[in-house]
Amino acid sequence: MRKLSFLLLPMLLSGCTVAVAYGDVPHNRLVENPRCNPSQNDNAAIAGKDHFIVTSRLPDCRDDTIILTNHRTDRVRYARFAPPQKIKPLKRDAQMVVPLAFQPEDAWWDSLRDAANLRKGRVLLYVHGYRETLQTTARDAVQIGAMSNFDGPIIHYSWPSQGNLFSYAVDETNMYWDERNFRNFLTKLARTEWVKEVVIVSHSLGARLVIPAVEYVDRTSTNADSSNISNIILASPDMDREDFERDIAEEILAARRVNNDRRVTVYASLSDRALALSRAVHGYPRLGSPYCFSPFEARELKAKGLPQRCFATKTKYQTELAKTGFTIIDTTDVSGGGTGHSDYLRSFAVCKDFAAVVNGARTTEDRVATKDAHVFTLRPPVKPKKEDIAAMCKSLPD
Repeated sequence: MRKLSFLLLPMLLSGCTVAVAYGDVPHNRLVENPRCNPSQNDNAAIAGKDHFIVTSRLPDCRDDTIILTNHRTDRVRYARFAPPQKIKPLKRDAQMVVPLAFQPEDAWWDSLRDAANLRKGRVLLYVHGYRETLQTTARDAVQIGAMSNFDGPIIHYSWPSQGNLFSYAVDETNMYWDERNFRNFLTKLARTEWVKEVVIVSHSLGARLVIPAVEYVDRTSTNADSSNISNIILASPDMDREDFERDIAEEILAARRVNNDRRVTVYASLSDRALALSRAVHGYPRLGSPYCFSPFEARELKAKGLPQRCFATKTKYQTELAKTGFTIIDTTDVSGGGTGHSDYLRSFAVCKDFAAVVNGARTTEDRVATKDAHVFTLRPPVKPKKEDIAAMCKSLPD
């Protein structure tokens, strides 16, 4: 993987990317079937589809199976989905499909209300990152719900990532294009009376959608203390570390919000090769990677016999330790392998901690304190087997 990184780096730095192809069919034809824009709720179509999805991807409703493409759409759509399923057409390799059915927006919100009211008004919102398709992100959303045993409806926000290794610039562009769509949705969700608590989980590039949107909701909220967005979890966030420290945390982690139970948990790893490449592209460290930008700071840590890892600092807007609003979990030593970019779904130790945090835990028995009061490592488990990891992380078949 290290050799691959060196090969990919010049292409990323030079702006090499895969162009977005319009396709062979006019986009308006993809959505002309009423299934794409239902005027009435179809109970038969949504039966068995217990997960909620909001998407700015362009759908293709020409066939019985609705597909979400990698293109932008003219409007945000609301749908329900079931866990991905494998199908094996004749003379073709097995494919993963996501059973999906759109709902009228009002009917979707009514369905979400009914589901949330059964679970004390708690909802979980998942926002994916770079290089994803509906198949991969729907699988992750289902896994997050199963792993945490979350006691409320799961909402998956799907923006038009290209699902392609060489389309980082396109994904970044689409993410910024989608800021208003996501901000409007989050604002309505947070201000809906029957939504008592919003737990947000974002991965990678998704943090750059989530954090500005939360900041907007906070800034425009009529509630002087806080919105009901209380638990924000950033897994491997691909955003500028200094930007978060200087500007973003000022509003999101303001003392009055922290005192009202607002907290942000970051899962970061120096083994994260994807964020190492992102740092090379953007020039500065990412929030999800404890890379020491200053060589002098790195040398000082080494001289003290400490790991050469540098993290986002706590801000002046923090309150007493019992109500700390900012926690970083350093997963470097318990990485789940691969690129180290999805430890929250791949590592036994991280999955266990992540599941607890989703359900409101502020600390866990496996956390180990570091020199920084807001930074913790995780105690490595005793050589877990693949089946143990799969059971803890509730991994779904590829």
